[in-house]
Amino acid sequence: MAARGVAVLLSWLSCCGSALWRYSTSSPNYRIFSTRSTIKLEYEGTLFSEWHVPETCSVKDKSSPSTELRCSSPGIQIIRPIVTGPDLEEERYLFVGSSNTCFLWYYRVKNFPQNLTQIVVIWVYDPENADLSELLWEADFPSLNSIMLSKQLATLGQEPVLYTFLKRKVYFPQKKLENGAWSISIPMAVDDALKEIKGNQVAFQDCFVANSFFMLTFPLLTIPEHPSFLPISSPRGSQLMSSWQACVPSFAVVVSDMETFQTNDSFRTWTRIRVPPNALTDDERHSVSAVILSRDGIFFLINGVLYVKSFTAFTRLGSKENLPEGGIVGITSRKWCWVKYLLKASERRSSMAVWTRNEVYLGYTSLTFVKIITTKKLGEILAISPGATLTIHNVEYTGHPLELGLLLNYCITCTVTKKIHLVLYNEDIKEWVLQDFELNVMIDSSIILRFLHSAMPELILWDKHRIYYSYYNIINAGVLQTPTKFGNLSELSHNSIIHDVFIDYYGNIVVKMENNMMFFFKINIRDAVKLHVWANNTTKSLIFLNTSGGTYLVYVFKNGTIFPQEYPLNLEAQSIALKTKEKCPFVAFHSNILHIFYILDKGQNLTVWAQIVYPENIGLHIIVESYGPKILQKKEQVHYETALRYCTKTTTITFFQNVNYEAVDDYFELQYRKTGLLLVQVRPSEYAKTCPISPKVFQIAVGCDPSKYIAVKGFNNKRCTQHDLYYTIEKSYLRDRPLKNLKVKYNWKKYGCPRRLDFREKFHPLIQLYDEDGFIEDVEVNFIVWEIHGRDDYSFNTTMKKSGCLNEAQTWKSMTELNKHLPLEKAWGPENYKHCFSYAIGKPGDLEQPYEIMNKSNRNHLVWPMYHTGMYVFQVKILDPNYSFCNLSAIFAIEIFGVIPSPSGYLVVSFLFFLLLLFFSILVLSYFHYMRIYKQHVYEPDYKIERKHKNS
Repeated sequence: MAARGVAVLLSWLSCCGSALWRYSTSSPNYRIFSTRSTIKLEYEGTLFSEWHVPETCSVKDKSSPSTELRCSSPGIQIIRPIVTGPDLEEERYLFVGSSNTCFLWYYRVKNFPQNLTQIVVIWVYDPENADLSELLWEADFPSLNSIMLSKQLATLGQEPVLYTFLKRKVYFPQKKLENGAWSISIPMAVDDALKEIKGNQVAFQDCFVANSFFMLTFPLLTIPEHPSFLPISSPRGSQLMSSWQACVPSFAVVVSDMETFQTNDSFRTWTRIRVPPNALTDDERHSVSAVILSRDGIFFLINGVLYVKSFTAFTRLGSKENLPEGGIVGITSRKWCWVKYLLKASERRSSMAVWTRNEVYLGYTSLTFVKIITTKKLGEILAISPGATLTIHNVEYTGHPLELGLLLNYCITCTVTKKIHLVLYNEDIKEWVLQDFELNVMIDSSIILRFLHSAMPELILWDKHRIYYSYYNIINAGVLQTPTKFGNLSELSHNSIIHDVFIDYYGNIVVKMENNMMFFFKINIRDAVKLHVWANNTTKSLIFLNTSGGTYLVYVFKNGTIFPQEYPLNLEAQSIALKTKEKCPFVAFHSNILHIFYILDKGQNLTVWAQIVYPENIGLHIIVESYGPKILQKKEQVHYETALRYCTKTTTITFFQNVNYEAVDDYFELQYRKTGLLLVQVRPSEYAKTCPISPKVFQIAVGCDPSKYIAVKGFNNKRCTQHDLYYTIEKSYLRDRPLKNLKVKYNWKKYGCPRRLDFREKFHPLIQLYDEDGFIEDVEVNFIVWEIHGRDDYSFNTTMKKSGCLNEAQTWKSMTELNKHLPLEKAWGPENYKHCFSYAIGKPGDLEQPYEIMNKSNRNHLVWPMYHTGMYVFQVKILDPNYSFCNLSAIFAIEIFGVIPSPSGYLVVSFLFFLLLLFFSILVLSYFHYMRIYKQHVYEPDYKIERKHKNS
């Protein structure tokens, strides 16, 4: 389809519109624009004569409207077409570099949803000698030239490695080069979409392979076409409208006045979105006024009613979904991608906003909508005069991941003019704040707003003719100026009106008029310049971001087809800057800010640095701005040096929190006040349209990292045979002394594999801290353990006195008696922990009691009973209130063996009775034996005894 689309594009553009000229290269996104590149020139119009190029460049056919250009020397090349007639065509100042980067990485992705993996097949290709399928990005396997090139580089030690930006993961090829390509297996991920292919510094014929940046996430499917369905479109003659996923800009939808198109690969391929024949009337099908692309489908706003098109149905939304049945003015979705953020009070974040003139609704996944405010309630919150008329003009998500901006119409007489006010809403803490912003416009004016990618609330607004800006936390406001006409862009574009404004993550802002003329400026800049004409004034187009972060134009033709074309925004802006001789005030701006999200726990700090290099005697510096709650302290250090007439200024910034959470009146309330989300921006003090970089914007979340968890060392959940296991706990071993024994079913999934210990073996748990990236550290702070089923037939080998306590320490017995209304696991924790090492804390008591608090170094061990075995399932919890915002706990199980079971009491009593009976029997028998002997000597005569002796 791409090759057919190229032919359609050229034929359409060549026959319609005014004269213009363009250039292109075989390198995607114009990444290689050097003396090695073949630059294709193309002129549209009937007055062409020949090309005028500098002497350092050569043209293949000077008199052909479509030809090729090569420049042998690097530098600024002034190129323009010579035409017949009095008028002159505009000239471009193209900077042709001399880079040794000649080759690029080509990749194809194979999805395996059954095991949630993706295979990235990678090879090296030369854009100047690649097959057409590779240039159109349609190749499934390398061409013969690419196979030879990849093999040659592989023998020299080249090998691709895939890096991810957000999670900093690294993936290597599974095998060596096979069939001219490498294969890398990676897991599918939603929150780690930014990826980069990097190779070794290997050169072939003095040429290197450029790193390749792209986005890759779960495969997103487009809604398939149905042959019997009918088109859905905007009103006849209207301009294009679009929507895209904030974190996956290649997944987009475009609505024209003929069809609706959807893509998942930046319109390399696309499908038409159509609706069932009886779902809408013919008038309604051609009345789309707004569109939003979301995970639940494509939302269409038609005549004040919201519809959604999913894979299975086309549904009208209304009261069933908690939305009005009509009167909806607008819908919007998030424009900036924040994969990670900290929710302080809420459990979820909205994905879209819906509003009427007097109500605002937030939309969540699964078609859930919640009304958050009415203008009546908003007037009471903002203390607006009851006699004034207050309506909602427009709604847009801000650059903050949790905020929403409302433009409000405010007037009293409401006949000629009205005032536009701005209110920001934080959907996490449910807070409305009226901003110091006011714009006076005509009563029938329609204002559109767009927030910039910045830490502070900064925005631009536009009507049909002008751009309004509000920078630096809505302090510096005004009208965007132009060299002439005092900011009226219509007068500079043949009375055309503003169609759309494109903003990217690099600070570039392009104002596109309906006749395809464009104006360019950057964030925090107060004037704009007119760009070269790129498309004729009859073709409808839009500007998008592709998967590599580059810009491209999407054209929709009258035959119902759509075609993307890469647009060299940086080269075009650079050409204008070279012509006007505008320069960036600094030479370089660097920083070590590699992530866009940092999370700080208790006791942690964050140190970043930024460096600016600028010519001597200019006097630049680095500005650090933060937006959000005042929960962090900041310390800055500036290092300055001068060399070779250039100044280098390095600013080091440390963010930290200095709060003691121990023994406070309300632990949870203090934690709530000291957690939150800050946006931080690091930028140069001066900026210009020619500066290649934008301010660094990142988040600092202070609170619990949900990926953190603890585990007890030495316990494995997989190295044991799981089976149905039931055991009984003697009632006398239970803490509450119930009337019956407790029967327990062992939960292998929850408790893991038990560790078997001899009853003579003491046990000291070693707690380890982990996160999604693995092991962090051994936990050295205090923690407590308890048997989750209520056993208390174990003890500790260390007493309070041996541990150094000056007052009686907290114990499970004292804490449960103090908190009888709470379950066992909540009776004792960091919220009520008090140490025993001060005379001022606690009270004197028996210090010979067991000390029930453990840590890595206090040598406190669990001691087992001597007379019975048992299964113990313990839960461990961090007790130190200054360690973490997270409620860190883990479960481990221990099975005691080796004890000789004690006999029953009846057997012992019987045995003792038998011994006593035997003893008394022997005594009685001895008594009678010795009595017989005594009688013989006392009562019988002596002579009889003597006779007996003689006879014997």
